[in-house]
Amino acid sequence: MKPDGLPEHADLVRELRALRRGGLATLQSSVPEALRVATLLAGYARDEDDLPDGAERLLRAAVERLGPEDLIGRAAQRTFGLLPGRRGDPAADRRRAAALVYGVSPERFRHSQERQVVEQLAGAVLAEAREPIGPAVRRPTGAAVTDRSPVRSARPVLVPLSGLPGRAGDHPVTVHVSPIELLRDIDVLVSSENVHLEMSKSFRPTVSGAVRRAAAQGCPADGLVRDVLAEELAAWVRARPGVLPLQPGTVVSTGPGALARRGVRRVYHAAVAVPDGLGYRVDPESIVAAVAACFARARQERDGGHPGLRSLCFPLLGAGRGGLSREAGASWLRWAITDALTADPGWAVHVVTRYPEVARFFGAEAVRP
Repeated sequence: MKPDGLPEHADLVRELRALRRGGLATLQSSVPEALRVATLLAGYARDEDDLPDGAERLLRAAVERLGPEDLIGRAAQRTFGLLPGRRGDPAADRRRAAALVYGVSPERFRHSQERQVVEQLAGAVLAEAREPIGPAVRRPTGAAVTDRSPVRSARPVLVPLSGLPGRAGDHPVTVHVSPIELLRDIDVLVSSENVHLEMSKSFRPTVSGAVRRAAAQGCPADGLVRDVLAEELAAWVRARPGVLPLQPGTVVSTGPGALARRGVRRVYHAAVAVPDGLGYRVDPESIVAAVAACFARARQERDGGHPGLRSLCFPLLGAGRGGLSREAGASWLRWAITDALTADPGWAVHVVTRYPEVARFFGAEAVRP
């Protein structure tokens, strides 16, 4: 148990692995200790009698945090039988359904992606208990749960909002509160990468992983996927022996792969993340350099083999695994876009984020009346 009263992540992972085997129905006879503590602290249960249903509500809310449209969230729904009519499916059937999300065999899924799904779900459970979204019932650490306060509702699903008018300094920008892979008709899509140009795994909930997944060509269920962006980046590196690691802020362009069906013409890979221990570090100066390099590359390609380029879309570079807060990442991105548009105002600039609060840093209001 942690000082804040929350269970250890490793304990939750162990319990969720057992729950995956037994299924949600086993909660009716016994809720394991770490999940029990998280359920009570998160306010999903009023008392011990309400624990089985409360624990299931907590798991559903944790999947919402992962994103039910994301690969990990979709696999978690199937792994634990959280889809309608699938609660009582045998463990083998649930694993088979989750493996289909990634287009791999059940055995490969068991040895690889399933571990990540369980670990990510455990982290989302802890996040839900630590920072619940909406009207939570919070109690002092270690306090007994004896009151009859209303149990909080699950996290509301965010409806994507596109085309919100915003500004970067005196220049108009368009803000999208949406998964990046759902955007349409943008000439240049910018992806955040590390300085070794190794894209995030396609099943990870990152910008790089989402762009890589959306650009892949073929049918995942048949194993015919061509990992277009990763292949082009690998070819670019092979043609330049000794080029890695790149200088932070360097931009490499590739084709769009399957994203061409959504009107995307180029993908710019902004190498901003520097490995730092088990994580990454992104310096704000690298964001500024990368944004400037994206505009320079777009001008070069517009005058070369890709005439007519006029729009660029930037994600929130450096936030998340890069270590910067959303506020810091948005502030530096806005400053860099302002500087670039001041020098060359003829571009249509878009910003994409999953977080409504980021839109407000660009003067856009993401909550409609």
